[in-house]
Amino acid sequence: MKTIFITGTSSGLGKASARYFAEQGWNVAATMRTPEKETELTQYKNIQLFKLDVTNLQQVKEATAGAIAAFGKIDVVLNNAGMGTYGPLELAKEADIDWQFAVNARGPINIIRAFLPHFREMGGGMFINVSSFMGITTAVPLGSLYNMSKFALEGLTEGLYYELKPLNIDLRLIEQGGYTGNNFRENIRWNQHEEITVYNEQLDKLKNLMSNAEAHITETIDDVVAVIADLATRKSNKFRTVIGEVGNNLMNMRSSMPIEDYLEKMTTVFG
Repeated sequence: MKTIFITGTSSGLGKASARYFAEQGWNVAATMRTPEKETELTQYKNIQLFKLDVTNLQQVKEATAGAIAAFGKIDVVLNNAGMGTYGPLELAKEADIDWQFAVNARGPINIIRAFLPHFREMGGGMFINVSSFMGITTAVPLGSLYNMSKFALEGLTEGLYYELKPLNIDLRLIEQGGYTGNNFRENIRWNQHEEITVYNEQLDKLKNLMSNAEAHITETIDDVVAVIADLATRKSNKFRTVIGEVGNNLMNMRSSMPIEDYLEKMTTVFG
């Protein structure tokens, strides 16, 4: 029986992935910041919960060690935990700047470093890192911090490919974006200031776009889980998988023109 370790399973993609793998007969180490509040995943005999804030190195150490002790071997690690800060960089709080990088970039680093000794000892393993199509392109204003964190995750994963391939440790990226069942918007931290209104028009357009996004999206959370499952079971060997029509259209547009033209084109959408 194989085992997957998943970060950020209290809701959304993390919880859906935990349910799916458990129902497929996998052992699941499901991590979250407040496992004492969880009631759904506790109903599965092959799911064990572990307290984990990916920015807390002591909790990372305890959760990874606990999962290895509980199941004996971890086959796949899904770095799913992530958060978003949007709004003008000028107005961002110092703590939110650090928090954005800490969760989306340093968090996966912490988890990967904690599992590398285990994967080396076991002779291999797999890290699946949940990025975003905002990690390989830019599509909206006021997302510089979120983009920064996902661009960093992309670079980290590509860079690690070279050093971990000789150790039989695989790396995979998924560039998900809009899909129904996503609770990303509810967790956004907005950077704004009552007395600085020059950015308000862009803010209003972005908030409106996010509020109405699902009306134009056909992909579901199950479609994203299916991609993760294909990677974990090696039905797919793709290093990078862009999920959804929106992300793929943006990628095609960006690759079809000089970056200057792409940036200007995207600016007109919100100008």
